[in-house]
Amino acid sequence: MSDILLVEDDAQLARNLTRFLLSEGFSVTHRISQTAALEAFRSQRFDCALVDISLAEGNGFSVCAAIKKESDTPVIFLTASADEDCTVAGFEIGADDYISKPFRPRELIARMKNVMRRKKPAETVITCGQVSVDTSRGTVTKAGSEVFLSPMEYRLLLVFFTNKEKVLSRDRLADELWSYSGEFISDNTLNVYIKRLREKIEDDPQEPSVIRTVRGLGYKAVEP
Repeated sequence: MSDILLVEDDAQLARNLTRFLLSEGFSVTHRISQTAALEAFRSQRFDCALVDISLAEGNGFSVCAAIKKESDTPVIFLTASADEDCTVAGFEIGADDYISKPFRPRELIARMKNVMRRKKPAETVITCGQVSVDTSRGTVTKAGSEVFLSPMEYRLLLVFFTNKEKVLSRDRLADELWSYSGEFISDNTLNVYIKRLREKIEDDPQEPSVIRTVRGLGYKAVEP
């Protein structure tokens, strides 16, 4: 569930929008002023802020500027003003999107999901049991100790871990390694890579618990 901070001093709009967001599976914290909004922001983590520019106390620009100074939380301005200068000013202080009132609720949801997806950090560490792959560094560890793999062994492990719990045929694995190396991968070569990989990451390579054989189908990585 995504947590949304709604900063809006129009009581009826806030009530209707809160009801709609809740029906769409979001959690909503509603505040009507700049001060109250920033107090809420600093006491709770939010996935997105919907901010009206014109507030009875303070203004949305100041709310956005403070949020962006302290975090990378996405901010979408909701405003009745379609003035170009106002729009430009909003983007210059860090707003992620700008929606003019009246707006279509489902379009708002789509744009909220879009900015939250853009802000979501890419997964860089993939773990299976005691084995972890840090894709940003290109390193592999087992129980906290680094494991040194050849480029092809690393590629093979990455294929397994990004398809965890999925059965991968021998043809699929050979194709993945072929596309990586540009060289034909025979059955015997694939056997060698799987054997070497198991020797480096399994507690007992003869009874593998991470990369398991699925008889007649192929292999799959599983949580031990």
